[in-house]
Amino acid sequence: MNAIIAQRAPGFRPKVGAILGSGLGSFVEAVKAVAVIPYGDLPGFPETTVSSHAGNLVLGHVGPTPVAVLQGRAHYYERGRADEMKGAIQALAELGCETLLQTNAAGSLRLDMPPGSLMAITDHINFTGANPLFGVGPGHGRFVDMVDAYDPALTRRLLAAAKKVNVACHEGVYIWFCGPSFETPAEIRAARILGADAVGMSTAPETILARHAGLKVVALSLMTNYAAGLVPGPLGHEQTIAVAKEAAQNVKRVLCTFLESYGA
Repeated sequence: MNAIIAQRAPGFRPKVGAILGSGLGSFVEAVKAVAVIPYGDLPGFPETTVSSHAGNLVLGHVGPTPVAVLQGRAHYYERGRADEMKGAIQALAELGCETLLQTNAAGSLRLDMPPGSLMAITDHINFTGANPLFGVGPGHGRFVDMVDAYDPALTRRLLAAAKKVNVACHEGVYIWFCGPSFETPAEIRAARILGADAVGMSTAPETILARHAGLKVVALSLMTNYAAGLVPGPLGHEQTIAVAKEAAQNVKRVLCTFLESYGA
């Protein structure tokens, strides 16, 4: 795998790896690309089955910062494997990345955080009962410390980037449900009692894998809907994609500002 990447982008060493969530794949337009490699060409990378996840590794620069952008992810619900992103995240670490920057589309559990809002993730709740480190053997660091899993210093810099470009950005706790069905109103009431601010079907397993690989993590959620039961009306993936496309420019501005000053 690394030999393939080295052949396509000789000598390229990214500092930041990024995962683009549903409807946010257009961020790659901000990357001055050195190489674009389909996941299918890279052993260990996932096969994405969600239409809004293109499935490319984009190597290049955002400002002075060398980045490796994963244009889409695979989810636990696609094949029942929590470690779907293991090979991709290990590849980022082996390429030289020190930080994983995650994005996702999420449902808001707060009326003051309507669709289109951004939220920096400060912590997560794993509500699935699954873990991507199941099966990791003794001697391979399976007991990963998850205190400050979302790096506080990097989170402050992400919030500062949002403020610099006049984009409101909340802070809060993300709760991972396995999907693919949306949560029930009762489940959302339970999530609120547990202290969650946003709900989604990704991100937590990638954070666990990244911490296991020694990467720092910083994450940004885009609220694409209110979670079930907060307001009247049905939920659907089409709504997620539509709102994500509308808000993609704000996400792009925040991420570009964060990455352009990453090494400062």
